[in-house]
Amino acid sequence: MRQLLEFAAAPAILLILAVPAAADTAALERHVDRLAAEELEGRLTGTGGERAAAEYLAAELEQLGAKPLPGQSGYLIPFEFTAGTSDDGSTLALAWDSGGHEWTGVESIQALSFSDNGSVSGGVVFAGYGLVVPESQDFGYDSYATLDVEDKIVVVLRYFPEDLDQESRSKLARYSGLRYKALQARERGARALVVVSGPRSPNAGEIIPMAFDTAVAGSGIVAASISGAVAERLFEQVPDKTLEQAQAALDDGNPHVTGFEIAGVELTLDVKVERETRTGFNVAGILAGNDAQTADKPYVIVGAHYDHLGRGDSGNSLAKQEEAGGVHHGADDNASGAAAVLAAGVRLAGTEHRRHVVLAFWSGEELGLLGSSAFVNGAKSEPTLDPGRVAGYLNMDMVGRMRDNRLTVQAIGSSSAWPILIERSNVPVGFDLQTIDDPYLPTDSTAFNSAGVPTLNLFTGSHEDYHRPSDTADKINYEDLDRVARFSALIARRLADLEEAPDFVKVAPRTDQGGGRDTLRAFTGTIPDYTTEVEGLRLSGVIEGGPAAEGGLLEGDVITEFAGQKIANIYDYTYALDVVKVGEPVKVVFLRGDERHEIEIVPRARD
Repeated sequence: MRQLLEFAAAPAILLILAVPAAADTAALERHVDRLAAEELEGRLTGTGGERAAAEYLAAELEQLGAKPLPGQSGYLIPFEFTAGTSDDGSTLALAWDSGGHEWTGVESIQALSFSDNGSVSGGVVFAGYGLVVPESQDFGYDSYATLDVEDKIVVVLRYFPEDLDQESRSKLARYSGLRYKALQARERGARALVVVSGPRSPNAGEIIPMAFDTAVAGSGIVAASISGAVAERLFEQVPDKTLEQAQAALDDGNPHVTGFEIAGVELTLDVKVERETRTGFNVAGILAGNDAQTADKPYVIVGAHYDHLGRGDSGNSLAKQEEAGGVHHGADDNASGAAAVLAAGVRLAGTEHRRHVVLAFWSGEELGLLGSSAFVNGAKSEPTLDPGRVAGYLNMDMVGRMRDNRLTVQAIGSSSAWPILIERSNVPVGFDLQTIDDPYLPTDSTAFNSAGVPTLNLFTGSHEDYHRPSDTADKINYEDLDRVARFSALIARRLADLEEAPDFVKVAPRTDQGGGRDTLRAFTGTIPDYTTEVEGLRLSGVIEGGPAAEGGLLEGDVITEFAGQKIANIYDYTYALDVVKVGEPVKVVFLRGDERHEIEIVPRARD
């Protein structure tokens, strides 16, 4: 009841926060123009453009009167990260009684990004798909059930069995990620893991690309990908069974079909992964609270990431062919969020609040929540701020392209305090709010939620310029961006004045979210719209030249059925993508306006 009574109070200072200020719009334009400027070259973490953006934000914090965080000498807070990985000359050799062969070169053997460096030798065990489904899933599948791989080199197939029914495929897909397969081999005492894309799989026989991996250290096991030709040479030592026959025997999912030791063969694997380490910078400052007991109260943090994709070389770009290599300006993603934090800070600096309020700007979000995770969890040192000292975190990511007065407020399930606080803060601003409980989001609020901090994320929706060079400052809706900044300031001010910090509610992760990117085998070229409440999946766009565009799907279409599965939301769609077959047509049912349409698209292999 204490919180409700405090919310009911409407001090004059909150009314001041709610009053529009024309100067804020000019300041917002200045911030976005600077952060999205061509000379910052897309603010890729670890580059000169990121550093210039960080210094701009630090200067703005100083002008606001914010102070550096405890233990910090300034506003810039460095963190180290792995900027990329490359194979530095890995080799593989096979030896048997009558001979052997050695392979070099990335067309035959290449390290997996998360591999340890090292040279190992041992006997060889073929462990099928290398899949292990936890007993809690009530689905019996264990590729290692009859195998002893202690001190052996384990060879496994990429992905999961090809000929299963859809339900079984979806269950196995969630455990087919390469890191998870490496974990299972390591935990059973294997010396190394070797992965091959089987002849019956997508990307048959191809080396697995070295995906961007931000881990500074390896995974605890030596791991590499080999070509189909190398695997065929290995299987020449298997009596009466080719690699294709071995895969075919596994592809119906029969749990009694097992792997086997390849007797008389010794495999030597020498993996060399070169990791390039760079430094990124978070930026943060404190607006001091006024309560005599402020020092004992957990802080409120208002934050946004300020980094972006540079020229789109890290694999996340959706640039059209003619745009490739251009500066990805990132005006909405996420210069808009950073500008809104500064605008909220201006309003908060002019008020009294009982708790300290931290204004924070994260880098490395586009590379995997690197900066916010380092802030919360620490990297090579202690966390910048103990999560136990954080009362709540408010994040803004892509808040500059509002349509139809709609603002999505995500992660409200993370505290029972959020609904009433949001409702009261919205009264003077008047958004048409869409609230979502789910806190497991692809943005920095997830780092705080994982550390037990109540979080919120504000979002105005995706659009056709997302992750393209065309996300430019002239397309920002500055008047509504100013309203978002006022709304966030109102929430932060109310949160900062609570006598007790909000409770944290752990929301159970959804079991139907699908696997990670390395489990998804199919590419369709759809861009989901996360902000619209419809029965189905509304598209905010389609990627030019992708299967969806070639099939005739357009922005605004609502997919209601995909590959025979009803689609009620984004999770249903991800679940369906897990199990479609590359190269085989799938039926798509969608609504365009009130008209129902049915087409076929042909998913392509994802690298």
